[in-house]
Amino acid sequence: MPSHTESALEAGLAALKQGNYQTAIAQLEPIATQGNGTASLQARVGLVMAYARSGELKKAIALCQTLTESQNTQVKEWANVALTHLTKKRKKPQNSHHPAADTSPAATTKPRYSSSVPSVGLQNRYVGNNGLLNSPGYTQPKEFGIYWRQAKRAKVWQPLKKPSLIPLRLLSVGTFIALFWVLKEILKSVMAAINITLVKLPYLEPLQLLYRDPSRLILAILFIAIAASPWLLDWLLAYFYGQKELSKDLLPNYSRETSRVLHRYCQQRHWPSPQLRILPIAAPIALTYGNLPRNARIVVSQGLLEQLADDEIAAIYASQLGQITHQDFVLMSLLLLITLPIYQLYQQVAVWADKLSKGAFHWPLTITSSLLYGLWCVLTGTGLLYSRLRPYHSDRLAAEVTGNPNGLTRALLKISIGIANDVKREEQTSGLLESLNLLLPVSYQQSISLGSIAGHLNFESLLMWDSINPYRRWLTVNNTHPLIGDRIRNLCQIAQHWHIDPEVHITSQQSLSEQTLQVTHQSFLRQTAPFLGVPLGLVFAGLIWLVWQTAFALKFLNLKWIYEDLSFVTGCLLIGFSIGTVIRMNSFFPNIKQSNIHTDQQLPHLLANPSSLPIDSVPVQFVGKLLGRQGMSNFLSQDLILQSSTGLVKLHHVSWLGQPINPQDLVGRQIIVTGWFRRGATPWIDIQSIQTQSGKTINSPHPIWSIILAVAAQAWGAYIFLVG
Repeated sequence: MPSHTESALEAGLAALKQGNYQTAIAQLEPIATQGNGTASLQARVGLVMAYARSGELKKAIALCQTLTESQNTQVKEWANVALTHLTKKRKKPQNSHHPAADTSPAATTKPRYSSSVPSVGLQNRYVGNNGLLNSPGYTQPKEFGIYWRQAKRAKVWQPLKKPSLIPLRLLSVGTFIALFWVLKEILKSVMAAINITLVKLPYLEPLQLLYRDPSRLILAILFIAIAASPWLLDWLLAYFYGQKELSKDLLPNYSRETSRVLHRYCQQRHWPSPQLRILPIAAPIALTYGNLPRNARIVVSQGLLEQLADDEIAAIYASQLGQITHQDFVLMSLLLLITLPIYQLYQQVAVWADKLSKGAFHWPLTITSSLLYGLWCVLTGTGLLYSRLRPYHSDRLAAEVTGNPNGLTRALLKISIGIANDVKREEQTSGLLESLNLLLPVSYQQSISLGSIAGHLNFESLLMWDSINPYRRWLTVNNTHPLIGDRIRNLCQIAQHWHIDPEVHITSQQSLSEQTLQVTHQSFLRQTAPFLGVPLGLVFAGLIWLVWQTAFALKFLNLKWIYEDLSFVTGCLLIGFSIGTVIRMNSFFPNIKQSNIHTDQQLPHLLANPSSLPIDSVPVQFVGKLLGRQGMSNFLSQDLILQSSTGLVKLHHVSWLGQPINPQDLVGRQIIVTGWFRRGATPWIDIQSIQTQSGKTINSPHPIWSIILAVAAQAWGAYIFLVG
């Protein structure tokens, strides 16, 4: 049994004995779906008792019925006894949990039971570590579907303590400076390239204007863009995505509470009501842009109005009001105004490249398209830190305005599910989702797996990694949004502060065991080895300099001709990075064997493991349909997703230059993906190979490129170190 499975099983059984049933369910459910081994059967027996004692009789009975079909006589005997007790309990008049579709008042009440299901002692007796329960004929439990507790809202609540907005303000200044610096460096590079070209061409002279500092020009453009952003974005979103005005008379048809929330909040602040817009798309999204409260626009999609309930729509609108209140929508509007045209240009150039697939301009257009996409990524990257901080504040204000943190919790989860469904339906990540991602309530990256796997596990299990992994925030460096589990845990704390039952039971007391923490810490050190190698290289350079100074003072050795300009420090940094990359490589790309391979049926368990890190490479072989954009818009393989029988998972591919077949050529076809599953803020698979039903194979040489990178860094560093 893998160590992480064993530790999770022990933690789940311990929580069951202590009466912490929600924690037990969250720990045991992922193991229960993991094959037919002893640990899986132990988890199922424990789940029967946890479900029964937390009031979820239907789930307990359904799972217990599958255990009565076990080929192990002891387990079958226990399950028959337990099923008798559960059936008797169910016949008694009492409220019980309802399935996902039930939104009746009874479904919002969490009942308590003193279930007489046989105790955990019997579970230990029948399902011990004796290997008795490896039955190949065991019937897997049925999927339970998406389950909503429909937890209530606060009827009377106290205002929350006001958070400090100083970090948000400082980060907004830093983001603006970063955006300005990036634009300045890009413009200076373009100006220099133009003048260098003019110098080399005959009969032409360089333009003196292009030698000037463009700082003032860029600042002027940025401030003009902020002032004009509401109207320019109105035009861009209408032109590219069909945005229209949303009538205030139409909004109450979907959510009466939203109209009341908007009117009451704006009246208290003496604001005019923000202008309402709608995007005619099925994906549930929302965003806000503008520069002042009177010029603010709140945009939602048709899918959001149709897929969310009345109170959940109101919670999303309240969170958008929070962005106006905290004024973070101003800088985000500027970022969107700058990046959206670049993204549209990237897509248009890719279309031209596809049309000229056999012409002389095909590859120049393809390269230009890829460069534009890279430019879009760089400019978007300047706002990542700011984008990750601001949702915490808007979530808090939304909960305080509506008194309904549970409504916002459900809204965030339903948006994630809706985005995953949109990716399935479109069979790609739409350009709208990617280009507007920075402003959305939930990012499309975190929705891909979370939203598609919902229904195979409960939300407590799915969000456990997000809420208790000690290194989770280090793995969000390239993410546009904070972890949804962290956000929901904050909303749970608000619900508990107001003495209401939370929609999802995520508590701050949940943590990993000390032994698991130690293993996770070692994994994290291996994960960050290339980056830890850089400061170690700096230390090594300092020691080299100290030794040289001592030798020079003692007239023992004179290396001043090498070290007088300290350029050797750069060489030491590169060598340190190279050594760290080599150290990480063996753990990052272990050998894939049939004996240790995981299938897509185990995806829920892989996602729910709270101690996993990307370095804990899990060899996998998933079967499913390849989704993604086709043609040259996906030349960098930036949009590759596998749709398996259990859910969606992001794919990472690197290719050899000039290979005859590219993954985007296989979009829409059934494939077999072999590679390494990595659990990070966005789960993904590093591809080793892709195989089609017809036998075609595409290899993705991740380890080879890592070796090339390490060797190149080592050689370059050694060269600098030796010659200065």
